Amino acid sequence: MGYDDLKQHAKDIRKKIILMLNKAGSGHTGGSLGMADVFAALYFRVFEKSIHTDKEDRDRFILSNGHINPVWYAALAEAGFIPEKELMTLRQVNSRLQGHPANIDIPLVELSTGSLGQGFPASVGLAIGYKMDKKKSHVFVGLGDGEMEEGSIWEALMAGAHYKLGNLIAFVDRNMVQQAGKTEEMMALDPLKDKVEAFNWTVYEADGHDFKQIIDTFEKAKNNKKGPSFIIFHTHMGQGVSFVLDNFEWHGVAPDDKQKEQALKEIEEK
Repeated sequence: MGYDDLKQHAKDIRKKIILMLNKAGSGHTGGSLGMADVFAALYFRVFEKSIHTDKEDRDRFILSNGHINPVWYAALAEAGFIPEKELMTLRQVNSRLQGHPANIDIPLVELSTGSLGQGFPASVGLAIGYKMDKKKSHVFVGLGDGEMEEGSIWEALMAGAHYKLGNLIAFVDRNMVQQAGKTEEMMALDPLKDKVEAFNWTVYEADGHDFKQIIDTFEKAKNNKKGPSFIIFHTHMGQGVSFVLDNFEWHGVAPDDKQKEQALKEIEEK
C-alpha cells in the first residue's frame, strides 16, 4: 500500500474520531487525532497479515495509554475488524466500545487498559511467554509520554532488557503535552532517548506524521533481535485540526456540533 493510500486512511480515521466523540459527548480528542498516522501505518502496512483473530501466535498489540482508544477503534473499523456504524456507540451503556479499551469480545483488543502504567508491564509478560514458547511473533505496546511518569513503566523497561525481549516493540506518543499541561513542566522526561538507552533498550526516533519514517522505523525495530526496541514518535496533539493542535486543554474534551463541522472541514482540506 502506497503513502497516498495511507494518507487517505489516516484522514478517514481522523474523521471517524471526530464523529464518534461528538456523538458520545465525551472522550479524548487530542491524543487520538495525533496518533492517527501511526495507527494507519500499523494496520495497513506494519501488521499486514500478522494479525489474525483466530491465531494464538499472532502479533499482539496493547494500548497502554488506553484513553486514546478512539483512534484504535477508528483504525479497527477502517481495517474492517469492527462495523463502522458501531463507532457511534462509543461510551454508551452496554456498548462494546467503552471509554477505555475493554476486553469484551472486541477483535484484537487483548487486554483491558486505562489505569496508566499497567499495559506496558502486561506486554512484557506476553513477550516473555512468546519467547518461552519459541514463537516468532511480536508484541507491540503503545504508550503516552505523560504515562512515562508512572514508576511501573521503568520497572517494565528493566524487565524487558533483563529478559532480552527481542520480540517486544514499545512506542511512545511524544507530543510533549499531558492532561494538565506540558510534560516538561509537569515532570520532565528529556533526555528521554538517553534514559531509555540507559535501561539497555535499542531506541529509535521518528516523525509520527511521516509515513516513510513510521514504517521504516517499525521495520528496523522488528528486525532487531538482540533485545527490546523503543520508538519515540514525535507528534502533535490534535494533528489535522487547528483549534486542537498542541492544546493540552483538548486532552479529554469532545467537539460540540459546531466544532465537529469545522474539524471535518479542516481534515478534508488537509
